[in-house]
Amino acid sequence: MDRSRTRKDDVDTREWRDTIAAAQAGDRQALDELVAGWLPLVYNIVGRALNGHADVDDVVQETMLRAVDNLGSLRDPDSFRSWLVAIAMRQIRDRARRRTAAAPLDESAAGGAADFAELTVLRLQLEGQRREVAEAVRWLDDEDRQLLSLWWLEVAGELTRRELAAAAGISRQHAAVRVQRLKERVETARGIVRALDGACPDLRETTARWNGRPDSVWRKRLARHIRGCGYCGDTHETVVPAERLLVGIALVPLPVGFTLSLALGGKTAAAAAGAASVGWSAKVMAALTQPVVAVTAGATIVAGGAYVVVQPSDDPPPRAVSSPTAASTARPPAAPSPTATPSPSPSPTQQRKIDLYGTVVDAVDAAPDPNAKPAALPHRPESGITSSWGPKAVMQHRGETVDLSGQGYVLVRWQIAPQDRSGGLAMPTWTGLKGRLFHVASGGGRRMDDATGPDTTGMGGPATGYTVLPDGTQQMWQNEYFYLDGSVSLTVNERGASYGLTVFPSTWEAADKDINYGPPQGAVRYGLVRDTGKDTAPVPQYVTRAKPADPATVAQRSRV
Repeated sequence: MDRSRTRKDDVDTREWRDTIAAAQAGDRQALDELVAGWLPLVYNIVGRALNGHADVDDVVQETMLRAVDNLGSLRDPDSFRSWLVAIAMRQIRDRARRRTAAAPLDESAAGGAADFAELTVLRLQLEGQRREVAEAVRWLDDEDRQLLSLWWLEVAGELTRRELAAAAGISRQHAAVRVQRLKERVETARGIVRALDGACPDLRETTARWNGRPDSVWRKRLARHIRGCGYCGDTHETVVPAERLLVGIALVPLPVGFTLSLALGGKTAAAAAGAASVGWSAKVMAALTQPVVAVTAGATIVAGGAYVVVQPSDDPPPRAVSSPTAASTARPPAAPSPTATPSPSPSPTQQRKIDLYGTVVDAVDAAPDPNAKPAALPHRPESGITSSWGPKAVMQHRGETVDLSGQGYVLVRWQIAPQDRSGGLAMPTWTGLKGRLFHVASGGGRRMDDATGPDTTGMGGPATGYTVLPDGTQQMWQNEYFYLDGSVSLTVNERGASYGLTVFPSTWEAADKDINYGPPQGAVRYGLVRDTGKDTAPVPQYVTRAKPADPATVAQRSRV
């Protein structure tokens, strides 16, 4: 795992090497891009280490100021990331020493500052056990939070273990020991978060006099209660290690309008440039004081005070559909008006043949009659499917992904849980497709909208609420079969309504048997065959060959 992260580090470094060199040579636009590009990483490290304390902005400011002012001393651009992270950690430790010397740290001084654990949950829309990990940060001591801010990013693929150890100022061997101890404390804190979300009457009595603010005294008291409580100690589900939950998780985005002032300790940029020694710093600060405003990479450097303001993009980012809306259904573009100027036809050298296959089931169809026998299921070649989760992937939380490869059949079993959380459902998505993927059959004895009682279906009922599909989405059956010839990743995008997917490498024989299990055996209905045996068979609605940063943004009307 560490070798793969090292390779990622090398790729990141190569992408930034020229920008770093240009910024060192006094290129203002390159410096602008460098600050805007790496500000989110610094914000996440500082924000998580201080858990959103009011000092976060000041520490971020000081970190970026020192990085800008000392960039000329960086001899090896390849070490920029570890150098920047080390600066951030030094500022965090310096802040802790200053506050300890002045007075004991009062976390209530955060005042109106945003709790970073809450920001993490809201901005990344974390749910389930990932939410537990984010909220567990509140229960850690300052020193543990500092290490967690690095380890979180290491697990997420943003830092290497070498960079973590260097930033913490310890050896890699010592880092391994400290990280292991941190994991144990995180799991204890997760247990506290889980118990406080529960309904243990003894715990409610224990916390009757608690002011709701996490601290070391209450951490020990609650942990002691959990160890001796059969109710709180029973998790009711398999607890996934935090390390697995954080793999590939995104950085918490900067707040809209977040302002970074590089005014050099209150001095004007012009005064700072005049006081700077001749060399890189003087050249850069002189460039920053020119009477212009440079806007690049979503940031602005303003003359006279060298302000960097992260701004929202003019184009709204793609969003996942979490509730049915008219906009969630893809429609063909409207015909141009008679006065519209036709666009020029591409030249022969601009035309590129795109081989498309399959159709998309993108309209809600009526359920077939329970006694309607399914068509014969064509038998495609199958050499077997390999799954990154083994013979059975049980995915119950947003962001969980299974990687599939090979040639053969895959069963995706739906488990919708409106009793946990009903409402708009964000569909799972297939990403990074190489080869071909077809939706070949539906089985399992019922569709999720089939009646399960007088006024209930598999999508819920009056007592719990209903799970609602995005507008235009094809109703799923409990068992859905797909045929893969290549490789693809399937991701749960749980936002709003609660659901889980169980994914099995399967066979034609198992699929054929499932779809023919009908009313005589007590099921609601026979299955349904969608495979034509040709390239005209349907493809999943949410599939792409790309690998978007957020899989939930894949468009409904897929064309592969």
